[in-house]
Amino acid sequence: MGQDIELKRAYEPAAADDGFRIYVDRLWPRGLSHATFHYDLWDKEIAPSSELREWFHADPQNRWAEFEQRYSAELKVNPAFAALRQTLAGRPKVTLLYSSHDHEHNNAVVLASALTGHKSH
Repeated sequence: MGQDIELKRAYEPAAADDGFRIYVDRLWPRGLSHATFHYDLWDKEIAPSSELREWFHADPQNRWAEFEQRYSAELKVNPAFAALRQTLAGRPKVTLLYSSHDHEHNNAVVLASALTGHKSH
């Protein structure tokens, strides 16, 4: 796509250079108010299915590689993924917001890889 895609925890303050900010989790970030959390789009449908999310969170240390594969497979058939690609077309900077404490093993990492066409790890 040729755009700059950044990842940022939802709890970090918004910055002027974040570009288009998309919250990519299915559940609202615990403790954040709707009035103070700054995002341009909350796309619940782009998040992993509830079943996949629950399966992964039961043992994230040992299930990361399989989670990447399963979530990537979900994205390939998810109409929300195609719609998101269209929404992002022409936007030079996009920030994917997530609520996980783990910066390297979360759905935003996999989504960014799918959007750019690069493997996450």
